[in-house]
Amino acid sequence: MSELNKIALKILSNGKGILAADESNGTMTKRLNSVDVPSTPENRLLFRETLFSSDGMKDFIGGVILYDETINQKSSLKKTIPELISLSGAIPGIKVDTGAKILAGSTEEKITEGLDGLRERLKNYYKLGARFTKWRGVYSISDKYPSKLSVHTNAHALARYSALVQECGMVPIVEPEVLMDGNHSAETCFNKTSEVIKKCFEELMIHKIDLSGIILKPNMILAGNTSNKKISSEEVAKLTLKCLKESVHPDVPGIAFLSGGQTETEATENLNLINKHNDTNFIMTYSYGRALQQSALKFWSKDIKNINGTQKVFNHRANMCTLAAQGKWSTELETK
Repeated sequence: MSELNKIALKILSNGKGILAADESNGTMTKRLNSVDVPSTPENRLLFRETLFSSDGMKDFIGGVILYDETINQKSSLKKTIPELISLSGAIPGIKVDTGAKILAGSTEEKITEGLDGLRERLKNYYKLGARFTKWRGVYSISDKYPSKLSVHTNAHALARYSALVQECGMVPIVEPEVLMDGNHSAETCFNKTSEVIKKCFEELMIHKIDLSGIILKPNMILAGNTSNKKISSEEVAKLTLKCLKESVHPDVPGIAFLSGGQTETEATENLNLINKHNDTNFIMTYSYGRALQQSALKFWSKDIKNINGTQKVFNHRANMCTLAAQGKWSTELETK
């Protein structure tokens, strides 16, 4: 077992999942504005520190993805944020891409940037305590998209990123997100997601990536958010499993799904059914941002000094997600 494989398994094992707290300052400002809290560095830190110091971290969270601002901050306990996360037994991680920009040659699509100077940035993040990283490629679905250009260039970037991360002794999260924006069917999502994931593994293998030392972070197979052909959670689970069985290399230790526009309950129910039907060797868990934080954020915004109350809301949500990662969730437990 490689060192990278050990890190990946520590993050994913025992139903634990990943808290994606890597919102950029722009995204975090939108989230805070939506609940009428000023987006200052202090408030962004206060909300995140409230989550990172909750009891739920010890039981349910195996890793936390941070943003550059946060990994460099100190908590109110005078510990660095990576130290605070490590105290709970979770592993600190860091988002290292610099965002999706317009793809030259296909201006309706995006390519993720951030490879320039990445080797040096990774060394610095390693010193700060990070042991895994995240890079997100985004793909649109329509009659024409994702284009071959988008599928190829994003897969190539994900592979180059993964090679640099593993060289630095960290586990790369490989996140090819096929967006749910649009009126496409689940069948179209299945076909496009399969194409994207297969191309990613082709590039990862060309770049000699240790596949036992990565975590895949894909979307679930869903109909588009404006489609009138929505499918049941049972169908979501079956199609998602079929896609992953056919597209993911067997050496990969685990898959941590993104919530991608689903509500907290939808993301939990779908993950639960995926695990009830999971007949693969892959660990199937969660790497949720909004679907882990939204209820806690709404509660916190009413009184940002109510740390205990906010933590209770977060602990419940993380518990529900971990039960779903073990196929043990139910609507009765949700409302208890």
